[in-house]
Amino acid sequence: MWLCKYRPLSRRSIGYKPTDIYADCKSVVAVAVALPKGLTKVSPRLIYCHYNSISHSETDVLSFKSARSIEEKYRCTAVPIPCEVPYEYWDAEKTEGRGLLSMKHIAVQAGLGSLGKSSLFLNKSYGNMVTLGAILTDLELPSDAFSENICITNCRRCIDACPVNAIENGAVNQRLCRKNTYGKTERGFDTVNCNQCRVVCPINYTKKG
Repeated sequence: MWLCKYRPLSRRSIGYKPTDIYADCKSVVAVAVALPKGLTKVSPRLIYCHYNSISHSETDVLSFKSARSIEEKYRCTAVPIPCEVPYEYWDAEKTEGRGLLSMKHIAVQAGLGSLGKSSLFLNKSYGNMVTLGAILTDLELPSDAFSENICITNCRRCIDACPVNAIENGAVNQRLCRKNTYGKTERGFDTVNCNQCRVVCPINYTKKG
C-alpha cells in the first residue's frame, strides 16, 4: 500500500468531480492496496470474488485512518472516499455504473501509473493487481509527476483474451462484460466467472522496481 499526492482533477461528467463532493477540496490523495498476484493463477470462481471484497475493505480502512491522521497532523479537513460503492450513477439499459469518483483517473493524475488498453489501471510494480482509493482535503499539496505510459505499445493480450469482445479503443462495454463476468453459485452466492483481461496482462509479472 502507498500514498501519493494529487494534482487538481477535472471530470467529464457534472456531479463527479472532487469539488462536487467536497466544495473546499484543493488536493486529492490517492491510495492503493496491492492484491496477491497468485490470484491470477487460479479460477476466479474459487477465491477471486472473496479477496476482492477484502481488498476493498482494506483500502477503505487505509483511506479512513489516513484521513484521520492528516486531520490530526495538519489541522485541516480530510474526506475518505469509499473505493467502490455507492454507485450513484447507474444506466440500467447499458448496465453501466459509476462510483463517486473515478479512482483509476485519480491514480493516473497522482502519478501512480497509467491506463492499459483494457482501461484497467496499471502500476509498474503491481500491474493491474491493485485496489484504489482516495482522500479529499482542503490542504494545498504539490503534485507528483505523471507516470510514464506503462502499457506495452504493441500488446493486445487483454483485447484478444476477452471472450465476449468487450474491449475496444481503450474502453469496455460494461453490458457485455458484466453479463459474462458476474454470476451465482449453485447455492446462490455471488461469484466472478471471468478476469481474463486482468490475468493475461504481462505487466503483472514484471519485477518490482
